[in-house]
Amino acid sequence: MLQKDGKDGSKSVEVRAYFAGKYFSGACSCRGLVCRYSTLILLSGYPSSGKTHRSQQLIEVFHRKISQSSEPRVKRLKIHHVNDDSLGLTREVYASARTEKDARATLSSAIKRILTRDNIVVADAMNYIKGFRYQLYCEAKAVQTTNCVVHVGTPAHKCRELNDLALKDSTGGYAPEVFENLVFRYEEPNGMSRWDAPLFTIPFEDAELPYDAIWEALIGSDGKAKVVRPNAATVLKPAAEQGYLYELDKTTSDVISLITNWQQDHAGEDGGELQVPDTELIISLPMNSPSLPQLQRLRRQFIGLNRQHSLSKARIRDLFVDYLNDAFQS
Repeated sequence: MLQKDGKDGSKSVEVRAYFAGKYFSGACSCRGLVCRYSTLILLSGYPSSGKTHRSQQLIEVFHRKISQSSEPRVKRLKIHHVNDDSLGLTREVYASARTEKDARATLSSAIKRILTRDNIVVADAMNYIKGFRYQLYCEAKAVQTTNCVVHVGTPAHKCRELNDLALKDSTGGYAPEVFENLVFRYEEPNGMSRWDAPLFTIPFEDAELPYDAIWEALIGSDGKAKVVRPNAATVLKPAAEQGYLYELDKTTSDVISLITNWQQDHAGEDGGELQVPDTELIISLPMNSPSLPQLQRLRRQFIGLNRQHSLSKARIRDLFVDYLNDAFQS
């Protein structure tokens, strides 16, 4: 796309593909079975930034790639477009914390339900909370699914203009106070965070997305399927060890107590590191020290991910500390 200065705007697409060892391209390990897989594409951006338009562009090109492919594994793929409209959610759900939380739960449930074999899920929503993106990243890893984040980088002032126009034309839009609140709370994706990687940032001026780069990151064009290495904490296995749930609850509770006791002893300090007794494990607290409700929420998320897993008792503490450090770094 030529801009007013005559430069090629398509070159300004910022493509951040930080794989960080998450994917490797190689022969699928199906070993004689039919190779099947799924992928998750998270769109993120300010309200009224054009996420649905970008989703439709991506879906159109991916449909064409699928129909033109000669690979059986690609021909089987189906694309699912999930957004507020498809789930029957109105803009009013963002007017209160309770209804917004319910809306996120509805979106998460829909994504998990569709994220099965041979499906490409395009999650066309703001996805503006990094904790929510991390949650969906964990869900994708649990089912060994490739994923990426497409950041629709329309600036706030342009989104405000588009939102005002939509309200004027009665074609959608958010109430002004809701719009400003969502913009204020938006947490921009960071390609250095593994749950936001690979990250593709699309400037408003660019007419097209980097379709080939996104396809290559998720599907692959070399005849070999992208394979995901699941985290140790997300590989589902039957919980067979006696007393596992008790140990899961007790061990995570002990770690949270360790953090809160340290915070009480170091009141007023910004961030810090504490060592887990009798281990070499280090918990690195962020500058904005997490509150007890935040810590308990992370604990519940970890327990939910591992309730049906078969982790050894000795590994629970190590993995939970890693989980917390990952969350704090976000």
